[in-house]
Amino acid sequence: MSKDQEAREPDPKMLELLVCPQTRGPLIYDRENTELVSKKAKLAYPIREGVPIMLVDEARKLEA
Repeated sequence: MSKDQEAREPDPKMLELLVCPQTRGPLIYDRENTELVSKKAKLAYPIREGVPIMLVDEARKLEA
């Protein structure tokens, strides 16, 4: 992993603390798509430049 890519990776400790803003349930880090996934809400929250965007309006709806 390059230093540039490493700088964009979210802090693992921060990820442990985050929950879905809609359901308050756990999130799964999807490294390939750079998203935090809430299976319960069926939403994927983007991570931009290492910062999780925890807004329901910004989340991508997952297919059933």
